[in-house]
Amino acid sequence: MKNIYKIGLLSLALFAGACNKDYLDTKPTDATSAGTVFETTANAKLAVNGLAKMMTMQYLSNQGFNGEGTIKMYYGNYPGNHFFVNLSGWAAIINATYNERVDVVYCYYPWYYYYKLIGNANTIIAHIDAANGPEAEKQYIKAQALTYRAYSFTMLAQIYCYRWQDSNNGETPGLVLRTDESTGDMKLSTLGETYKQIYADLDQAIDLFAKSGKTRANNFEVDETVAQAIYARAALNRQDYATAETYAVKARAKYPLMSNAEYKGGFSTVNKEWIWSSYGAADETLYYFSYQAYIGYNSTAGAVRTTPKCISRELYNKIPASDIRKGLFLDPKTDAYTTATGVAGDALKARAFAAFPDLQSNSTVFAYMQFKVKANDQPGVGNLNHFRSSEMYLIEAEAKYFQNKPATEVQQVLEALTRGSGRDASYTCTKTGADLLNEIKTYRAIELWGEGFDWFDMKRWNDPIVRHDYNSGGNFLSALAVTIQPSEKNKWTWKIPLRETDYNGALE
Repeated sequence: MKNIYKIGLLSLALFAGACNKDYLDTKPTDATSAGTVFETTANAKLAVNGLAKMMTMQYLSNQGFNGEGTIKMYYGNYPGNHFFVNLSGWAAIINATYNERVDVVYCYYPWYYYYKLIGNANTIIAHIDAANGPEAEKQYIKAQALTYRAYSFTMLAQIYCYRWQDSNNGETPGLVLRTDESTGDMKLSTLGETYKQIYADLDQAIDLFAKSGKTRANNFEVDETVAQAIYARAALNRQDYATAETYAVKARAKYPLMSNAEYKGGFSTVNKEWIWSSYGAADETLYYFSYQAYIGYNSTAGAVRTTPKCISRELYNKIPASDIRKGLFLDPKTDAYTTATGVAGDALKARAFAAFPDLQSNSTVFAYMQFKVKANDQPGVGNLNHFRSSEMYLIEAEAKYFQNKPATEVQQVLEALTRGSGRDASYTCTKTGADLLNEIKTYRAIELWGEGFDWFDMKRWNDPIVRHDYNSGGNFLSALAVTIQPSEKNKWTWKIPLRETDYNGALE
């Protein structure tokens, strides 16, 4: 569909209008053109703001498709190994039976959403050099657009391409690499070419950020550190471990780990550890379809009150009692709950309300439900994090491990993250070999739980999804207590959606 790739400058202006409505008053919206939007760098800044706004908008006439939040929830959390929700009716998503169904909207949504971002970023990149304004502003704007494009290609590659170890060193199919305003037929690149483009975009962005000498005004804009964080994540996926380590260290340098109080603050307010996020406040909300309305434990939304989100019983049991993160989930202890579903009995429910009085009075309480993420305002207002320095520590540890660096170096990184931050003052790591890799995986699952990493990590590691019901030591519904091997489900790779292949003759 052509509107994936060429959204049009009218759309850019409309998105920019969310940040500055006076701009739209200068000309009729149906007459908006490249000459208008990119007449000045001041106008072009609005187009970049539009990219940020696109990450928290609704799409495809589906109220649940809320930009980046949907990627985290439907594609990262739901189909993963450690995230339980009492939704047997969502088994097709949770058990990954849709990723070869090219006709369903869930196959299409990530492709549609990220190519919208790419299409608008391409327009900015193509026209910004001709805008009137200081050279430094043009450099900064182009760097931001390149960063958005690199991020979008990175996410698409994780969803629609084989994991790197299955790619024959990058020779398997990659993405449609549109880097200009063209909308015609285009073949798939290889996966190697895809990552080459991601690296090139980030290299150019980092160079332009430095040349511009400009800094961002808030956490919702992208800057050099965001580009470095994307570089680290992309390189980890590509199994380019030296590059992943280098950029992980750079990206986290200015972002000290949050305090325990901040960690318990609800993950909906920007703090010193956040590298990049999306803005979320009462003046810009999707109401019952915001990300926090699907996960925030105190939300008034039915999606939370009826089906709160829970950690897997098995991962919960791996969290040491001395770790503050254990307190962000409801330990049933000896209190009764319905083991078939997880619904709490009276004593467990009373304990939950006593510990977290901002729970809605009509909320259903589940054993192992989460209290990590909350809403700042109702029904689902909150800022949405995309990168934290914690992830960069974990990338550094994993990258060091796979480079066969001394175990002590990896151990020190894990200790800096967990003991150094105060999350577990008793934590030490002496593990080596395969046990050390398992420690990395366990602490990555604990640290990043609910933030959209679960399925992506399991795919990257080539590890199976293994979920158990209560009788087998877990807490999943029987319909969701499945094992999915890495070789199954098209190697966990979503197929290119029919709407793309119908439009793009080069993919026939």
